[in-house]
Amino acid sequence: MKIGIVCYPTYGGSGVIATELGKALARKGHHVHFITYQEPVRLDSYYENIFYHEVSALDYPLFQYQPYESALASKIVDVAKFESLDILHVHYAIPHASSALIARSILKENGYNLPFVTTLHGTDITLIGKDPGYKPVVEYSINHSDGITSVSEFLKEDTYRNFSITRDIEVVPNFIDFSRFKKTDKDHFKKAIAPNGEKILIHVSNFRKVKRVEDVVRMFDLVLKKLPAKLLLVGDGPERMNIEILCRKLGNCEHVRFLGKQDAVEDLLAISDVFVLPSETESFGLAALEAMACEVPVISSNAGGIPEINVQGKTGFMSNVGDYEDMAKNAVLMLGDDVRLKTFKQNAYIHAQTFSIENILPLYEKYYEKVLRSKVELAV
Repeated sequence: MKIGIVCYPTYGGSGVIATELGKALARKGHHVHFITYQEPVRLDSYYENIFYHEVSALDYPLFQYQPYESALASKIVDVAKFESLDILHVHYAIPHASSALIARSILKENGYNLPFVTTLHGTDITLIGKDPGYKPVVEYSINHSDGITSVSEFLKEDTYRNFSITRDIEVVPNFIDFSRFKKTDKDHFKKAIAPNGEKILIHVSNFRKVKRVEDVVRMFDLVLKKLPAKLLLVGDGPERMNIEILCRKLGNCEHVRFLGKQDAVEDLLAISDVFVLPSETESFGLAALEAMACEVPVISSNAGGIPEINVQGKTGFMSNVGDYEDMAKNAVLMLGDDVRLKTFKQNAYIHAQTFSIENILPLYEKYYEKVLRSKVELAV
């Protein structure tokens, strides 16, 4: 198949999943065409069967904001016609689904049929999509997509709950590439972080309020009172300064490392003992799944789609949102017994294999074929 992929090219989960999916499809022999405003960060080298098409919005003094949605629709039309795309897959509804809808209409008037699949990833539904300024367009675009997928059962139900959706939504979960995320020997690195054999807790996020990074620090402070430990905070964002101030207030700064944004997060996961994810909501929890693939059990909230990944008492523990005291108790339970911790690590790895890209990729291929088949049947 010749597949067009529209996504955000940055470090966000939707862009990462879209790019890794494209790479996996290309390895299977499909021709994959990325259509976005800059080359996706995960396209870090040359890949056979992958092509990149840059979207350039007009920089005109009249426009306070560049009309990216129109430029994207025009680029989709151009790529579809000259590359003979079979199907288009747009990740993150805003504004990609509406751009795809416009492009499909233009192409149809020119006798070209381009079905498109919209994948819902999270905040395009749970946060931004609910805004009255976007909701009518998001709702219309989803209902007029040729196929709709979501990354979790939670997100599927949340979409039905908050929008008048008349179409079936297929759940195709996020996935892990085990060739990248796996346990590796980084003992020399671990000794540099924890020279006296301290247990290492890690949190990875964009440091927004919804991630509740403050709970991570407060929970770690309670753990530190029970056993020697270090905390790695990976990422950056609006809450970072507040978190630094909290660490100073609690007096645990010498045990906390702010590492900023990291490309090779798998190297940090490889030396960690527990991953902490206390989010107020998560559509899926990809960061937790990446940790589990590296044999790191998870201490998390029970919000959103997290229970679809973290199995209570097996791959880690879940607590109510905001209950950092219970999270600390569960972390100490795991970290205080090396035999128990080893069992949790093994369980996390085994469960993560369920979400291997080798298992998920065929689901997308099958769904593309289903959408293409239904379009042919309708045409007849």
